[in-house]
Amino acid sequence: MRHLRFVGSEIYRGSSYGSRHPLAIPRVSTCMDLSRALGWLPDDIYVDSPRASQADLARFHDPVYVAAVWQAEQDQRVSPSVSDIHHIGRNGNPIFPEVFRRPATACGGSLFAARQLSDPASQVSMVFNPAGGTHHGRSDRASGFCYFNDPVLAILTLLDRGVARVFYLDVDAHHGDGVQVALSQDPRVMTLSIHEDGRWPMWETGFGGSDDRGEGQARNIPVPAGLNDSEMAHIREEGVLPLIQVFDPQVIVMQCGCDGLADDPMSKLALSNRA
Repeated sequence: MRHLRFVGSEIYRGSSYGSRHPLAIPRVSTCMDLSRALGWLPDDIYVDSPRASQADLARFHDPVYVAAVWQAEQDQRVSPSVSDIHHIGRNGNPIFPEVFRRPATACGGSLFAARQLSDPASQVSMVFNPAGGTHHGRSDRASGFCYFNDPVLAILTLLDRGVARVFYLDVDAHHGDGVQVALSQDPRVMTLSIHEDGRWPMWETGFGGSDDRGEGQARNIPVPAGLNDSEMAHIREEGVLPLIQVFDPQVIVMQCGCDGLADDPMSKLALSNRA
């Protein structure tokens, strides 16, 4: 299993957005514990996640915004003007004790993955970062519980290190808007988001909209509530795989949002783990 890596961190065990927040469910630490209990996570593939530096984050994010998130962790507050500009402490993006360190660690895991996959000397061909996937983050503001955008940072790192084509596949129940806006105008990147129709952020198709949506190389498949495994299999075989084959990427970055699973409170999709 030398070609596999699983990136985790204990920061997710004791860190919380707050007891009333939708992300109060301890998803990452539960995933780590369950994987170990089932024998899927031997010690030789586990990597303790590095933490992205402010300089790392500034590859995509406005340095002023990055500094504002760091300062919010130190002070546990922001001024009304900073909140208005950067959406810190509002719109589902609370200030909590690890408000910088936690998302910076998630980004560090995805940056580790990108560097491993683009290193000619590395034997690693697949990396799983269960804390990653913060796909709503914008360059200058928090959005949709996402303070920084680790998929964008990972893809930019791959491109910076010579990868010619990256396919971004997003199966979160919510549209991968932050990644589409940031990267779909780059001919080296194709983005595909499969998401529940009519759910926030309300980008049902992504085709034919205004320039700020970054349609470019974007493809989107809005699906109805109740989508099940056989329907997802049809989408995979008839929609996803043909696009990947035509684009012929060197690396696939996949955002595997678990909120599309049946009974998850964040959506009305009905997928199982087998999907």
